[in-house]
Amino acid sequence: MSSDPPGFELPLRLFLAFRVLIDELHAELARQGHPDVRPMHGYVFQAIGPNGTTAADLGRRLGVSKQAAGKTIDTLERLGYVERGADPADARRKLVRLTARGTDCLTRSARIFDRLRADWARTLGEDRLRALESDLRRMTPAEAFLLDAPGWFGNS
Repeated sequence: MSSDPPGFELPLRLFLAFRVLIDELHAELARQGHPDVRPMHGYVFQAIGPNGTTAADLGRRLGVSKQAAGKTIDTLERLGYVERGADPADARRKLVRLTARGTDCLTRSARIFDRLRADWARTLGEDRLRALESDLRRMTPAEAFLLDAPGWFGNS
């Protein structure tokens, strides 16, 4: 009889760790003035980037349709996190950009993630956490920051 856990436990534990971190992030963001931000929005903010993007490009980056990206943009615009405007390089294109509120949310998220990592380091020990991070880097693609998880989860 093997004492190894069943193979399906590994992805579930990795996902559960992700959920714990994301749930803690969003609880703290809510306390800091961003109660309407959802996990999907973080992917959107990253995909918009510092220079803005179009709805079509946003959809491609997220792995969702242009229409789905447009609905998300509508929501984030209503909440004050993004704004639409003309592209100075091409008047036919509309760019979506983060507002000061969107940038504030990203800045706070980075600080909160640093605090959460420090919490994990206190619990596990810095050496063990660094080893875990190193091992995860070894087992995952170098381009670790793929933003298409919303589309990937939503694909049927």
